[in-house]
Amino acid sequence: MSSVERYLKPEVIRQIARLDLRAQFIVRGYLQGLHASPFQGFSVEFSEHRKYTPGDDPHDIDWLVYAKTDKYYVKKYEAETNITGYLVMDLSHSMGYTYRQELTKFEYAICLAAALCYLMVHQNDPVGLITFDQKIRNSLAPRSKRAQIGNVLSVLANLQPEGETDIAKSIIQISAMLKHRSLVMVFSDLLTEPTAAINAFRRLRHGGHDVILFHILDEAELTFPFDGLIEFEEPETSATLEVNASHFRADYLREVAAFRERYRHECFQSGIDYVPLDTSMPFDTALTEYLVNRRARC
Repeated sequence: MSSVERYLKPEVIRQIARLDLRAQFIVRGYLQGLHASPFQGFSVEFSEHRKYTPGDDPHDIDWLVYAKTDKYYVKKYEAETNITGYLVMDLSHSMGYTYRQELTKFEYAICLAAALCYLMVHQNDPVGLITFDQKIRNSLAPRSKRAQIGNVLSVLANLQPEGETDIAKSIIQISAMLKHRSLVMVFSDLLTEPTAAINAFRRLRHGGHDVILFHILDEAELTFPFDGLIEFEEPETSATLEVNASHFRADYLREVAAFRERYRHECFQSGIDYVPLDTSMPFDTALTEYLVNRRARC
């Protein structure tokens, strides 16, 4: 079975294609509405207006429209209709975990990335791939040709999540790599010290890039379906800890909820889209729901 068939199965392609046909305005409006033009100052043809968002150049505000509507709109140009996207995948060993789901966190991330890659290529937007653990490991240049879907999945299908991760260092490296404003889609379980990682994501966002953070956890990491004495192993260091799961559950669930809430709050403050997911959720359903909700907020 090819990597495309494995991670972007025909029934999923049909579902995604229906999404594109049924609500193409959602996908296109969501992607176009996220980014600001990297072509400011160039001679490009005026297309239409879109709502002003933080990070846009105030000089692009159409004051005539403001006078009529009392709302801020900026002029959108034809050069803005194509954006460059990057799929950024966490290769840390913890991403290879699953307790009782069919897909590991990494495989779930691949399926989600495949759908987004398909959507971007389908509307002729170039999309590339970056993978990282303690540093950047792979980089595939953005392309908008249909063959790019196979190229991206071929790379991912031949990788194994292993070793430790340094999310903050890797995201800072990516910030330095990107020379033009881009849509950066990050897929990670974020199992690292949050402060440094959050600061790195802020730096990426403040560099003018639009960031979507797909926070993927295994279903068991959220529900803690364990009882009695259990020995847990830290996946990246192999350190072990034996606990009474029944006594530990309430404290664990409280900490996980606080962990996700911190990322949600910090991302909201920085203008980053935070998408909490777990591997029990059908990824295409989760993606559709996110796109619809994102469109409703625009």
